[in-house]
Amino acid sequence: MELIRPTAGTESERSLGPFTGDIWRDMFHVGHETVVGSVHFTPCARTHWHRHPHGQLLIIVAGEGLVVDDEQTLRVSVGDMIYTPPGGRHWHGASADRFMMHTAITFGGGAVTWEDEVSNTEYELAAGVSPHLDSRP
Repeated sequence: MELIRPTAGTESERSLGPFTGDIWRDMFHVGHETVVGSVHFTPCARTHWHRHPHGQLLIIVAGEGLVVDDEQTLRVSVGDMIYTPPGGRHWHGASADRFMMHTAITFGGGAVTWEDEVSNTEYELAAGVSPHLDSRP
């Protein structure tokens, strides 16, 4: 048994990487082949398409959002947990009119393969909103 305390890291870091919209991250733990962090998405913000070679578990802790893979779109809210299997191509983010925060537990040391940006058209289809996002940053 081992008590794991949060590792020192950047708190509330604004992510400028493979994301669309405003996203902030707090990394809680990096080690033991597992990465645990909290990600806060503003409305319409989302990740790019990506894969985790060892899988990922998302736990929705605030707001409402979307988790999308090549086969389905899940509308998620507080308390929902979503497991993406190893290598599963997916993206996740906030709904069009709500913030969303999730805790992400990424297995296998946090490895991720980033792919294409989720276009506004793809997002609008998944979110079920009118095509008016082109004017948003």
